[in-house]
Amino acid sequence: MTDLPYRPAAGIMLLNEAGKVFVAWRIDTTAEAWQMPQGGLDPGEDARAGALRELEEETGIPASRVEIVAEAPEPLYYDLPADLQKKVWKGKYRGQKQHWFLMRYLGRDEQIDLATAHPEFRAWKWADAAELPSLIVPFKQELYRQVLAAFADHLAGPA
Repeated sequence: MTDLPYRPAAGIMLLNEAGKVFVAWRIDTTAEAWQMPQGGLDPGEDARAGALRELEEETGIPASRVEIVAEAPEPLYYDLPADLQKKVWKGKYRGQKQHWFLMRYLGRDEQIDLATAHPEFRAWKWADAAELPSLIVPFKQELYRQVLAAFADHLAGPA
């Protein structure tokens, strides 16, 4: 399956005023695996616009309640495990090529609403940046280490 392309996507590391990172538990899994908001880009969609769209679609947070602080200098990739490649995205992709953005949340916690038009998450919380790799599914742990490295200058404490 390594001849398959990567799905173009965007990811968001959203920080609150205390420097904690927004993570959410996917609705389609019973395993307690948390992730940062992320999603596929529409054909021809700019990565920044796609990131803001995905953030609102997944969390109810509109662009007016965030400030973009930084963008990772290059796209980051991950491969799906072989058993998932045939199931996810109709088997068209080997994984994702993600453009990551660091954003600061300007709203209040009670304004976050996971009950969107197409809910993807069952719960959310603020987490320490250093614990992110341990919260995500194993095949995305290296990706999360790369995201932490990309934004290390903007994060409080060791990543």
